[in-house]
Amino acid sequence: MTIAVGDKIPNATVKTRTEDGPADLSTNEIFSGKTVVLFGVPGAFTPTCSMNHLPGFITHNDEFRQKGVDTIAVVAVNDIFVMGAWEKASEAGGKILFLSDGNGDFTRALGLDIDLSVAGLGVRSKRYSMLVEDGTVKQLNIEESPGQADKSSAEALLEQM
Repeated sequence: MTIAVGDKIPNATVKTRTEDGPADLSTNEIFSGKTVVLFGVPGAFTPTCSMNHLPGFITHNDEFRQKGVDTIAVVAVNDIFVMGAWEKASEAGGKILFLSDGNGDFTRALGLDIDLSVAGLGVRSKRYSMLVEDGTVKQLNIEESPGQADKSSAEALLEQM
């Protein structure tokens, strides 16, 4: 079942990159007591993700912060090393929290997994954006196609806030 507005974010563990290497991070640590923008992408370094989706959240970072957002995070079903490389390549460090859901456990718990085996990608995340307040989903935007990034864009989410 797909997560919906009003639902709580499920308990899960993802990985993030630190100065000391990969580290586990629980969804409770990410969302509890905070206002968080979370966006999911089918894959780091893929064209739509890198050229259309991620840049808007970097560009509009200050606007989100002015609206009370504590954290902006991106999650993908990629390993932590790929996510770390994408963070470096995008120069988004300090603005965006890059989360690795390497096995897709968090993505499946959200009900936002998609089988992209036809494109050689295996099971990945649907493209989405959401606003989460203290662990509860307040806004949710899911793209119909993984190649689209309009409904789930930073600009679309900002208009909803």
